[in-house]
Amino acid sequence: MDFPTLNRERFISLATFRKTGVAVPTPVWFALDGTDIVVTTPAGSGKVKRLRNNSRVEMRPCGRMGKVAADAPLIEGTATIEADSARANAALRAKYGLEYRVMLAFEGVSRKAAGRVIVRIRPSQ
Repeated sequence: MDFPTLNRERFISLATFRKTGVAVPTPVWFALDGTDIVVTTPAGSGKVKRLRNNSRVEMRPCGRMGKVAADAPLIEGTATIEADSARANAALRAKYGLEYRVMLAFEGVSRKAAGRVIVRIRPSQ
């Protein structure tokens, strides 16, 4: 499965890796931005901390709650952490519409808005 095909899915299980090598999967919203996948996440999240130590990620299509089908394809990539960007947010807004705007508004009201970053994922070579 390539990134454009993966983008047809609503959610992915994004696995980042602890220093011990143990994968930590998290269901995330994502969008295709050019040839990359972008994810927005709070700057202080565990996945950001893990990505600072190991940029390798694994992705699988999943449901909203993170359930991954047994036959779901595995896609590997390399992630970088970037400042929140209008371009990445536009890609996410285009994919999720009002649902995305509501999530960001709720997060702002609930004080979780300690700043967001973009995780940009490129396919493994």
